[in-house]
Order: sequence, then C-alpha cells, then structure tokens
Amino acid sequence: MDVRTYLNRIEYTGPGKPSATALRELHRQHLFTIPFENLDIALGNPIRLSLPLLYQKIIVQRRGGFCYELNGLFAALLTELGYFVQMLSARVRHQGDGFGPDFDHMLLKVDLDEPWLADVGFGESFLNPLPFHAGGSETSNAHHYFLMQDGDEWQLMRSDKDGEVALYRFRDVPRQLSDYERMCEFHQSSADSHFTQNRVCTRATPTGRVTLSGMRLIVTHDGARTESQLCGELEVSRCLRDHFGIDFGPAMDISALCS
Repeated sequence: MDVRTYLNRIEYTGPGKPSATALRELHRQHLFTIPFENLDIALGNPIRLSLPLLYQKIIVQRRGGFCYELNGLFAALLTELGYFVQMLSARVRHQGDGFGPDFDHMLLKVDLDEPWLADVGFGESFLNPLPFHAGGSETSNAHHYFLMQDGDEWQLMRSDKDGEVALYRFRDVPRQLSDYERMCEFHQSSADSHFTQNRVCTRATPTGRVTLSGMRLIVTHDGARTESQLCGELEVSRCLRDHFGIDFGPAMDISALCS
C-alpha cells in the first residue's frame, strides 16, 4: 500500500498523527470520495478479499466496493497510519423482521483515548465515527444514529421522521479479513443475496447523497430529492463518470448494468 496515494484518492490533507479529529476527517473523506457499489457482481467480475487486489481496484482503478472491500481496505490504511483497528462482524436487519447471519457485514472498532465505531461500507449511514458506548450518537443529513446495548450484542439504531429502526446488530469480538470470505462469496453469487438482485452505486455528499439504483439517478440535497431515469449505456457511463469518478472506458462492455 502506498499511503500517500490512498490519502490523495480520498482527498485527505489533514494531520497524519492518530487522533479523534483526524479519524473523523478520514472517515468523512472516504465516504465523500469512494462510492459504495456492487457493479462487479452484475459485470461478472469476482470479488476477492485480498488487500493488494482491493488496493488495485479501489485506489489505483478508482472504483468503489461493498462493505468487506471498503472497510477492509480502510482498516489497512488506518493501521498504516498508526491506529489500532479491529474488524467486527454484524448481522444486518432484513426488509421484514429479523437479522442476517454473522459476517453479513463488516464494521470497524478504532481504539484511541476512547473506542470509536467506524463504518465506510454501509451505504447511507453516519458520516462521523460514533463513540463506542451506549448512547454514542451523531446526526447526519436529518438522520440520528446511536448505539444501544442488548446483552452481549450492540445495535446501530437510526431515528428520523419515519420512526426508529435497528440497522444491524454486532458483538465486540475481533475478526480478520479471511473470516468474511464465505459471506463475501454468498453475497456475490446467491440468488438470495440482495446484491445479486439490485445494482447500486452511491456516495455521500456534504449536503446529502447521490445514488445510481438500477437505471435511476437519485440526488438528495439539503433534504430535497430529485430522481431521473437513465436511458442506455451512454447515459449510465456518463453518470458513473460524472457522479462517482468511475470510468470503465469505451472498450468495457457495461450492458449488464443497463438491463
């Protein structure tokens, strides 16, 4: 890993010494510059949890990824910068009731003078790391996120005008990147995975979010939402380049993203 190239990729110009202030800025810049996306699944490109491959894809090729890729690589960056980081396993809430299995999602615990919860791989979520204690919270773009403890499990909660909901549950148990390989394979190959059913590319902005969902471009800005329908490969290619910095080039067949 070339740390300077990674920091340039996320447009980070803050201090290098580990601190809560630096961690917040690194976290925000990661969310603002590197999209959460599952395009490789639709394109038939296998996702492998190898740090050199993740670095090549996300930093060199200027792509995004899903949780295992984004948080896995972010953990490696923070470690290089001198932070003490642990990977945690979460069970994501289903559309109906209940939660998924262990290793359904990866998030990070970062220990400084106090512990912090970091997550740059969940799509729409908190912009700043959360203090890792019961009630640790922050408000991002009209959503209030906070932590609750339930026995030996923690819950990430979101509260807004539509009510309160648990987004995922997790235990404070350290994991390693290889522990997520089975679920990474499941999410890119199983018909039961929502990642094989829907194509998404989404990125936080300082005032909201921009999302490509299927053939729909959705932009939120200061609470106002606009939606437009894209038509054909040219518009999808232009959208990915202009809004997410992803340029597949004219030789790449992206028809699978437009079906």
